[in-house]
Amino acid sequence: MKKQVSLHYEFLKGLWDINPIFKQILGMCPTLAVTVSAINGLAMGLATTFVLIFSSVIISSVRKIVPNQVRIATYILIISTFVTIVDLVMKAKFPELSKALGPFIPLIVVNCIILGRAEAFASKNNVLRSFLDALGNGTGFLLALLVLGSIREILGTRSVFGFQILPDGFSTWMVMILPAGAFLTLGLLLGFANAYTNWKKKNQKNKFFKRSDKVR
Repeated sequence: MKKQVSLHYEFLKGLWDINPIFKQILGMCPTLAVTVSAINGLAMGLATTFVLIFSSVIISSVRKIVPNQVRIATYILIISTFVTIVDLVMKAKFPELSKALGPFIPLIVVNCIILGRAEAFASKNNVLRSFLDALGNGTGFLLALLVLGSIREILGTRSVFGFQILPDGFSTWMVMILPAGAFLTLGLLLGFANAYTNWKKKNQKNKFFKRSDKVR
């Protein structure tokens, strides 16, 4: 029988250990396409987190009454319901932001982060654990988009969220607000993430060997 992890780890694991962007490399289309600014990254992250949380909770609630043969179709129907809600609310309340994000809000319905968590976790766990898992993964996705969008906006326009960060003398990097800037920034962030993970593993291995030597 598989040992269940603690409730707080159900949330925390999505921030780093299974972060959708830096560890699972999921949701790359919106990650690369909309992070031309921090506000776009924040809006996309919030919209995806909303859909992920509510769809995971509903799927976990009905998992025992949905026939296995139609489970994927049912999951997509549930996910598309919440995507439609987000799309209509954004068009009504935040038209400029909705226009900036374009088709990537409706395309949340095919975001593999959401269907992946539904199939891998929500369909096998209770509502509380599914909620915490969705909240953690959604927050991890949001933070990754926010960091990516902030770096590109600062280097591309000297500002972030409308506040100037770099001095007027700094020459803006035009490439950062172009698609190539998204690939470049994400590649560097993935490199840093891998380097940190390798350093952490090496550090833990060295500590283990030191403790083993002391025992001998």
